[in-house]
Amino acid sequence: MTVRALMALYAAASLTTLFSPAHAQAPAPTPWVLSPDMGYGYDINGKTFAYQMGTSNAKFLLKGAKKVPKNTLFFIGENGQLYMRSGPFLEEDGKFKFGPG
Repeated sequence: MTVRALMALYAAASLTTLFSPAHAQAPAPTPWVLSPDMGYGYDINGKTFAYQMGTSNAKFLLKGAKKVPKNTLFFIGENGQLYMRSGPFLEEDGKFKFGPG
């Protein structure tokens, strides 16, 4: 190989290394996108649904409803049940407390 060809090869390898994604970083958690005009359901069979909501029965909907406390984690257990856990679920450095490792 000529010097020029080797330099081009080294340059290409360097650029590939610089712009390749880092494999050691875990992906950042993604927030839920909840919309005020949507209702989200979890039915008797464990299926989840999203419903377009109207305003004609808003008072009826709010009757008996409870606010979800801050610091609440929702998760599916090993048995397929939906659970919620109130309390901190992040470490002081922002990492998920119950994650792998």
